[in-house]
Amino acid sequence: MTDQLRVAPAPPKVPWLPSRLNGEAIRGAAILLPFVALFVVLSVASGPFFSTTNLLNVVNQQSAILIMAAAGTLVLVAGGIDLSIGAVYALGAVVSAKVTLQLGAGAGAAAGIAAGLIIGLANGIVVSVFRINSLIATLAMSFVVAGVASRVTSGNIIVLLDHPSFGNLANTEILGVNSSTWIAVIVVVGAGVLLARTAAGRYMYAIGGNAEAARLAGVRVRAVSVATFMISGAAAGLAGCIAASRVLTAGQTSPGPDVAFTVLAGIVVGGTSIMGGEGAVWRTVVGVLFIALIGNGFDLLGLDPFYKQIVLGLLIMIAVGIDAWYRRRGRA
Repeated sequence: MTDQLRVAPAPPKVPWLPSRLNGEAIRGAAILLPFVALFVVLSVASGPFFSTTNLLNVVNQQSAILIMAAAGTLVLVAGGIDLSIGAVYALGAVVSAKVTLQLGAGAGAAAGIAAGLIIGLANGIVVSVFRINSLIATLAMSFVVAGVASRVTSGNIIVLLDHPSFGNLANTEILGVNSSTWIAVIVVVGAGVLLARTAAGRYMYAIGGNAEAARLAGVRVRAVSVATFMISGAAAGLAGCIAASRVLTAGQTSPGPDVAFTVLAGIVVGGTSIMGGEGAVWRTVVGVLFIALIGNGFDLLGLDPFYKQIVLGLLIMIAVGIDAWYRRRGRA
C-alpha cells in the first residue's frame, strides 16, 4: 500500500543536480532568483531602500502576514485552502482588545488566539467530517466570523490607549528589532520545522498529493487536515492580536478584505501548489517578502500605486502557470 503513496508528480530533471534535489531546486529558483534581482534593482534605484531602518520596517510591517502565511502553507500543502483568515484576523484583534479592557493584556492575547483556534477547529470539522469543499466552507465561514466580530464591537472601534501594556506585545524592542518581528520568526521557524522535519509534515504532503492513498497507508487524514486548519486559525488570531497591539485600537473592519488575498498571494508566489502536496515555508517567506518589496519599491520610487495591483495579479498568474507546467512535465 505504501507504494501507492505519492506526494507529488515527479519533477522535470535538471541534469547537474541529484534527483532528490531537482524539484526543490526548480521551485526555489522560481521565487529566489526574482527576489534577489528585485532586491538588487531597488538597492541601486533607491538610496533609502538598503537602509537598516527601511528593511526592518518592511519585515515588521509584514510580521502578521508572515505568521498567517506560514500557517496557511500547511493548509495548502495538505490539499486545503483557508479563505477565512482575513475575518479571523479581525476577530482576533477585536476579541483580544475587548478582553484586555476587562482582564488585562495577557488574557486578551490568549483570548484572541483561542478565538482563532476555535474557528480553525470549526473549519477543519466542516471540511474533513462533512466533506464540504474547503474553498466554499472557509468563504462561508468568513461571513460568519465577520458577523461575530461586528457583534463583539457593536460596530464601534475599541480603543486601548489606557492599556499601554497591551502594546508591548508588538512594540517592545529586543536587540533593536520589534517583538512582533521576533514572534513572526518563531512562528515561521516552528511551521517550517513541523512541515519539513516531522512525521506530521510528511503526512501533510502525502494527503495533499493523494488523500486516498494516504488513508490506505494508515495516515489519519481527517485528524491531520483538522490540525492544519486549527493552526491556521490560531495563527490568524495571533496576527490579529499583533495588529491591535501595534496601534492600540481594533475594529471589525480594520483589517480589510485584502488580508486573505495578500497571504494567499505570498504563499502561491512562493511556489506552494494550489493543488496540494507541494510547498515549503521558507519559499512562502520569500514570496511574502517579494510582494512586500514590490510595494516598498513603489512607495520609495513614487510610482503609481494602481500599477501595483496589476503587477501582483500578473505574479499570481505566473506562479500558478509555473505550477501547472511543473505538474504537466512531472506526469509526462
